[in-house]
Amino acid sequence: MELVATPANPVPEGAVVGEIKTPDGVGLRFARWPPPPGRKGTVCLVQGRAEFIEKYFEVVVELRRRGFAVVTMDWRGQGGSQRALRDSRRGHVRRFDEYDRDLETLVRDVMLPDCPPPYFALGHSMGGAVLLRAAGNRRRWFDRYVLSAPMIALHGRAMSGAARGTVKALRLTGGGSRFVPGGGATATTSLPFVGNELTSDPVRYARAAETIDAAPQLGLGSPTVAWLDSAYAAMERFADPAFPRSLPQPMLIVGAGQDTIVSTAAIEQFAIRMRAGAHVVVAGARHEILMERDFYRGQFWAAFDAFVPGTPLF
Repeated sequence: MELVATPANPVPEGAVVGEIKTPDGVGLRFARWPPPPGRKGTVCLVQGRAEFIEKYFEVVVELRRRGFAVVTMDWRGQGGSQRALRDSRRGHVRRFDEYDRDLETLVRDVMLPDCPPPYFALGHSMGGAVLLRAAGNRRRWFDRYVLSAPMIALHGRAMSGAARGTVKALRLTGGGSRFVPGGGATATTSLPFVGNELTSDPVRYARAAETIDAAPQLGLGSPTVAWLDSAYAAMERFADPAFPRSLPQPMLIVGAGQDTIVSTAAIEQFAIRMRAGAHVVVAGARHEILMERDFYRGQFWAAFDAFVPGTPLF
């Protein structure tokens, strides 16, 4: 359970790394960093699909500069955590309940005993969806949530009835552990920069690819049919207009104006129904706002600083 450093992406100082076990016996790699001297408060950093702790080193540094401790993990089936299938490049879960267990294990075994309150959550994409599930299930771990391009709905035809029907049929006929149609084993961050849907920043994109080159075991390819079918079930819950109105904690949702992975329109519709919180759309940004160019990232951090209490002014 080590963290992988590259010349362009060193491990932030003070890291504590280890493994925790979920109630169903899955080993998860976690990392935590203490707050700067004299400061309190922790941000639980919750990754998206196919990501890994090393990809967020820059974000860890930025959060600690703001005075926070940071705690994070690799979801089951990705990064340095235990994989579900013999083909370790297949991103697979049977149900999103498994991710709920992962988050609860991190909170119970690492965040609450070892990190100072108050607690805030920062989640991206799939991680944002799992955090929404936690809030909807009345988990009161976090005072506030900040969600970056959360997976409330997929973009375009990926949310069509035909797409969902095809995935359901493939799963019912025994294809749940196969890659989704058109998917493959190439690690997401190893695909060419030109034409990528994640970020317009070539330097940050290359930095993630260099980490996979240095540690291929961290890479993950396309999701499986079962993962996508389970994701559809999770997103169906978010589509209920009563769901956002039921969320008790304040949330800041930041969408990406040029997102072709998740639906920014669905994010906005969801956000305006929330009882407490706000939403911002970063015009021009692609899906991975925190891995974008500084022009876009600056807008994200300005919204974060205005929303999360205790953030010092620079």
